[in-house]
Amino acid sequence: MEIDWRKYITIEPGKRSGQPCIRGMRMTVQDVLQYLASGMSLEEVLDDFPYLTREDIQACLAYAAALEKAA
Repeated sequence: MEIDWRKYITIEPGKRSGQPCIRGMRMTVQDVLQYLASGMSLEEVLDDFPYLTREDIQACLAYAAALEKAA
């Protein structure tokens, strides 16, 4: 089952220059994707950023997939 990224990803003009963020925090989707792309495992990201959840990271991936599909 695909996660509904809309429940996790927020965009606020005054926060991180309007970049998509996770649950209103200052952590952006791009930050998470870059950590994963650099070779960090899901567990490493969760260990380094304990305020993130597995669902947050899945939402980042689902958001990126939705953008790719729309392109």
